[in-house]
Amino acid sequence: MMASTGGLPRSIGAPATRALNAAGYTDLAQLADVPAAELSKLHGVGPKALRLLREALEARGTSLT
Repeated sequence: MMASTGGLPRSIGAPATRALNAAGYTDLAQLADVPAAELSKLHGVGPKALRLLREALEARGTSLT
């Protein structure tokens, strides 16, 4: 199971984590400047996961586009 250390935040939930991993995103830093619309197309990535990813990225000084 993916840990949040260097990976994706656990708070986004298992379905979103699985969807992002399947799409090749295994680390939060990889999501910087990725369009939110692209991520929302992934089955398992809903509004809550997108909000949590935005918040996590903003805490690092980056964001989704």
